[in-house]
Amino acid sequence: MSGEFDFSSYRLGIRLFNEGKFFDAHEVLEDVWRAAPADQKKFLQGLIQLAVALHHYSTRNNVGACSLMKRAARNLSGYPNLYGGIELRALLQTMTRCSEALTAGAPLPCTPSIQLREC
Repeated sequence: MSGEFDFSSYRLGIRLFNEGKFFDAHEVLEDVWRAAPADQKKFLQGLIQLAVALHHYSTRNNVGACSLMKRAARNLSGYPNLYGGIELRALLQTMTRCSEALTAGAPLPCTPSIQLREC
């Protein structure tokens, strides 16, 4: 990732996400998104959308969860596999399985997690 943004807040947002605190993760990552360079906005927006999708799922709003998860996948798919310290291919594959389950009205097969490799 080029440019400057608050990497400590980015890591905090990822940690909150992985702890299942999806609304809090969304709030923290949104602050990072606001200050990020233009070339990183869609990436961060995808992570935010994924967090909100899982928050919707936790409140039984499966339609909202499915819609946001698909939008998140579209935003993240435009970046190289390793971006922002995240292996996006694996995350996108998990998101696809989750979207398919939501579309079928089934429970999520797993909760996506974000494995952050230090850059």
